[in-house]
Amino acid sequence: MSHLTLAGTGLVVGYDRSRPVLDGASLTVAPGRRLAVLGANGSGKTTLLRCLSGALAPARGRVTLDGAELRHTRAGLRAHRQAVQLVLQDPDDQLFSASVAQDVSFGPVNLELPEAEVRARVAEALDLLSVTHLAGRPTHQLSYGERKRVAIAGAVAMRPCVLLLDEPTAGLDPTAVGEALAALSRLQEADSTVVMSTHDVDLALRWADEVAVVVDGGVVQGRPDVVLGDDVLLARARLDRPWALTVGARLQALGLLPGGALPRDADALVAALPDSPGVRAC
Repeated sequence: MSHLTLAGTGLVVGYDRSRPVLDGASLTVAPGRRLAVLGANGSGKTTLLRCLSGALAPARGRVTLDGAELRHTRAGLRAHRQAVQLVLQDPDDQLFSASVAQDVSFGPVNLELPEAEVRARVAEALDLLSVTHLAGRPTHQLSYGERKRVAIAGAVAMRPCVLLLDEPTAGLDPTAVGEALAALSRLQEADSTVVMSTHDVDLALRWADEVAVVVDGGVVQGRPDVVLGDDVLLARARLDRPWALTVGARLQALGLLPGGALPRDADALVAALPDSPGVRAC
């Protein structure tokens, strides 16, 4: 599935003409990558995802898929949405059918696919999101975390090349976050490109191959440890430095951690400590 490069170039979007939310923002989503989009409330994360999905037409700039520009015509949007799917933050904005299976089948049915193909896509999506056991359950009887995964399954059933997820872990307890991240790992293993917006810098650091910080109407994109280690940028974006980078830098300054790239999570931090009984005991 994941073989196309999605990009937004010079995007300008404003709900108030005097203050554009995005002002020349550019972002590239490479195939097969895990990209985390971060920013403060109101920075334009959701606006950026909506532009990339075709749900919102920018005042200026363009969105391309493997270099082909998105056209906001009925045919252009239909073709784009078969390759790029957006899942909104609130699952109740997308779930409306009587049962989980019916909801997940909605997109494939509207593509006028044969019944056997629809069934295969629904089964595949439910399995990837680990919600097969919920197939016959009414959507209003699901937990919030289950509704989130079912909403993602509905997008996955379209077999898009790129999946755009707006705050997929927001409002979830730690167990549900773990289940959601496990589902995203399975999606990547199934050759999907996953883009996730989040406020959680620690999650972005340990999960993403690349991060993009939306700040001052633009986008700063790069390696997680580099971008999220830039204190000046983080201050502008009103984001905190990830704890792993803070602790790692302190341990390097104390000579307890070797130089080079800083660990990105707890396991990597422990593994990087010198093989010293005194250190291990701590």
